[in-house]
Amino acid sequence: MKPIIRVAQRADLPAVRSGIGTHFDLFTLWPGSVDFLEAELAFGTIIVGEVGGAIAGFGGTLRRGRLTHLGDLFVLPAHQSSGLGRAILTRLLPPDAPKITFASRDHRALALYIRNGMRPACPLFYLYGPPGRPAGRAGAARRWEGGLPEAAALDARVSGGARPECLAWYAGLPGVTARAGGSGYAFTRELGDTVVVGPAGGETPEDSVRAVLDAVAAHPHARLIKIVVPGVHPLLPALVEAGWRIGDVDTIMVSDGAGVPLDRYVPHPDLG
Repeated sequence: MKPIIRVAQRADLPAVRSGIGTHFDLFTLWPGSVDFLEAELAFGTIIVGEVGGAIAGFGGTLRRGRLTHLGDLFVLPAHQSSGLGRAILTRLLPPDAPKITFASRDHRALALYIRNGMRPACPLFYLYGPPGRPAGRAGAARRWEGGLPEAAALDARVSGGARPECLAWYAGLPGVTARAGGSGYAFTRELGDTVVVGPAGGETPEDSVRAVLDAVAAHPHARLIKIVVPGVHPLLPALVEAGWRIGDVDTIMVSDGAGVPLDRYVPHPDLG
């Protein structure tokens, strides 16, 4: 049966969430009814693949200026290796614009991204802490001088492109704080006793490290803090040496012209 590849509508989101999202456990960082699909629908593109009238796969992007961040490409197991993922990706990615994605260990996905002009840049480590957080930065939270506008301006310089509307949407969610100061910025979200850090970064690698460590220090009572760190970022050894554990590893794939300085940028796990 030939699949139907089309742009998703809001009415498709419940089926994506309950079917593909539940199968792949995609919404662990998104309690409640608002999740990253809302951001992709508003600030990017979602493409679904239907087989026999049911959604069997989807892909989603978010835009940062000219840069396209491929956030999702998932196909249910019964339809994998059928060409459905390739068809979704072909419809989803602009052919002549810079692109970035976080690729899993699935060799089929890696080959698909390579055929679409992306190349491995470095590993991306999913880190969990702290037992012994690398902080001890007394009074660190007081260094922040700015909020969302300043954070969005810094983010535009280090993430590969501007996305003020998307960041404003994220900053408006429960538990999210945007901080900026000292040539660095960080977004954090409190989910009970868990904190998610990102996006974050700085004008220099040192500014980026300082911004993330200050964000960690601003949540002294968190039981668990989650951060994704590019393998070339100087924050990685600081966290690992402090006892943070590696939960998973992806590969950052980029095309020519992506322009993301991975030694001074810490992405959000789902928003890039």
